[in-house]
Amino acid sequence: MSREFDLAASLARGMEDRSGAWSFIEGFAAHWAEPLQSGDGWPEEELVAAEERLGVRLPAALREAYRLFGRRRDLTGNHDVLLAPAALYVDDSGEALVFRDENQGAASWGILLDELTDDDPAVFVRPDLAVKSAERWEAWLEKLSLCFVEIVLSESVLADRKCCDFLYSEDDSIELLERHCARLHFPAYPIGEEGNGIRWFLGPDVLLRDDRGLAILARGRTVEDLDRLRELIPGEWLNA
Repeated sequence: MSREFDLAASLARGMEDRSGAWSFIEGFAAHWAEPLQSGDGWPEEELVAAEERLGVRLPAALREAYRLFGRRRDLTGNHDVLLAPAALYVDDSGEALVFRDENQGAASWGILLDELTDDDPAVFVRPDLAVKSAERWEAWLEKLSLCFVEIVLSESVLADRKCCDFLYSEDDSIELLERHCARLHFPAYPIGEEGNGIRWFLGPDVLLRDDRGLAILARGRTVEDLDRLRELIPGEWLNA
């Protein structure tokens, strides 16, 4: 792992409060991507315009994230889409403010309207189903700041880069993952699925996501780091 940035320790501190979450994202960007700069966030006037258009007050955590890194597509938009302030919308049911959409429209992430007054509200996800009457807002993560940490982690392993790869889990893949990599201090999610939720791991300079035992997504700091991980967890890696 990098001597300059202890990802595991920083992530653990990021679970404590919003400032810890933003510090983690700043450190992660600096050592796993590109450092955050002043132009990476949305200006205040864009957020105010969104509030006036929607007739709502944006939660403090949403404003802070957007001001800090909301325009960094490499951290927020390699796969799914973090909406620009001008694209924020209230869903058709009138229940939630949507701030993120799945890249093919299969799901949306939002904040319930009656929780917008909370500084760091819970986040819910709503799948796009063929039977619209069956759609429901389902609990995702208990804090918006945690959701932004998850967004940065997930979009990082889903980048179109040579140091990223994907493996459909085989019989012993998860066992090898747990043997060779350390479980990161981040709650399994969605909420309520702790025993079968998404989990995060860290190997030697490799970040990994276990998708409920079905697949493993990995990102190495370098191609060589990823190659070493493939040797530890052999299989039909997509980009090998």
